[in-house]
Order: sequence, then C-alpha cells, then structure tokens
Amino acid sequence: MKGMLRYAVVLLVLGLLWKGAAIALGGRILPDPLEALSAFVQAAGTAAFWKHFGASAWRVLAAMGLAWITAFPLGLLMGSVRRVDAMLAPFVFLTYPIPKIVLLPVFLLVLGLGDASKIVMISLILGYQILVTTRDGVRAIHPRYFDSIRSIGGGKRHLLFDVLVPAALPHGFTSLRLGTGVAVAVLFFVESFATTSGLGYLIMDAWGAMDYVRMFTGIIGMSLLGAALYEAADCLEKKVCRWMFLRKKS
Repeated sequence: MKGMLRYAVVLLVLGLLWKGAAIALGGRILPDPLEALSAFVQAAGTAAFWKHFGASAWRVLAAMGLAWITAFPLGLLMGSVRRVDAMLAPFVFLTYPIPKIVLLPVFLLVLGLGDASKIVMISLILGYQILVTTRDGVRAIHPRYFDSIRSIGGGKRHLLFDVLVPAALPHGFTSLRLGTGVAVAVLFFVESFATTSGLGYLIMDAWGAMDYVRMFTGIIGMSLLGAALYEAADCLEKKVCRWMFLRKKS
C-alpha cells in the first residue's frame, strides 16, 4: 500500500512538471499530460498497442535472461578462480568501455533483421554490467568465510553454494535492476531500425508522422515496461535472496 502511495505521489509530481513544460512550450511539441494519458488509455484498449508492447516485452525479457545465464556464472568464475580472472579480465576491461551499440549494423548483418539481433545486442550491453558487478562482488568476499567452511570440513561444493553464490547473487540482482533502464533504452534504439513492431517502432513511426500524442502513447508504454521490469527484478531478488531482507523484517 505504501509503495502504491509513493508511486501515486511521484506520478502526480511528474504530471505537474509535464503540465508546466507543456504550457511553456505552447502545447505543440509537448502535448498536455491529460490529453496524452487519455490517448494512452484509448490505445491500451486496442490489440495493436498490445502487439507492440508484447514484442518489446519479449525482446527485453529474452535479452535479460540471456545476459543473466551467461554473465552471472562467468562473473562467479572470474571472481573465484584467479587463473581464469587473469586470462579474461584484460579482455573484459579493454572491451567494456567500447560502445557496443555501434555493433548493431554488424549484428543485423550476421543475425538478420529479426528478434535475434536485437536480443543479442541488448544482452551484450546488459551482460557486461552483470559480469563486472558479480566478479567484483565475489572478489570482495572476506577470506574468513572460506576459512570457516574449510575448518568444518567443507569442500568445493560447500564453498560454491554456501559462500560464493549467496555472496554473488545480491550483486547480480543489483546490476540486473539497475540494468533495466539501460535495457529499455537500448530496446528503443534497436527497435528504431529494420522492424515494424515494438514500442520503439511505435514512437519513431508517430514521430515521423508528427503525431506527438501517439508518440507519447509509445513513450508511456515504454516507461511502464521499464517500471514493470524493475519491480519484477526487485521482487525476484526478494524471493531468491531472502536472507538480505530478514533484518528489515525483524
């Protein structure tokens, strides 16, 4: 209930700021928030809008899943095995600052114009964040935790599941939550090219037709998608990393 109230207050503040900006710009470029909201509600009742929403949701969810299942285990491995880290860390840190979005034309040529190139593009950018954060989180584990497990006869399996994974999971989920904004931003970019579906396409198509009210329908839809992804990642973290929230409940 408190969470819903906070969302309502934030939406009210954003609506007032939007209203002020719309008045300042004369209402031609930036439509009135009530007009945009009314158009969004009307569009939400159509199958065409949900077709675009569903296409975007599928691409970004698939990309986040692909990024997680590849980057998290690799970050865990690099953080815990110094030999692997010595081999892979230079490659990761040399390529990390490169803007991967410039590789989109290459991906479109190699993987085609379908969803695969867009999903791989988003997962590549998000995967670096998960990899680096997880690797640094594992490396920051104090040695006394390993010593405690070894002192009671624990082996590699116990070190993995009782120390490494519990320590790495919160870092992985934090990067996943923070990465939802990046994922949606990249989603908008990749859907601006060579596609006829998705909220990014809807925004650019409306922008090209100078239909600014319909453009904001896509923007509001993409904002809702980003907020839903963040809340889903936050909820999943609370389910998987329950020990992190025990102190808050007590």
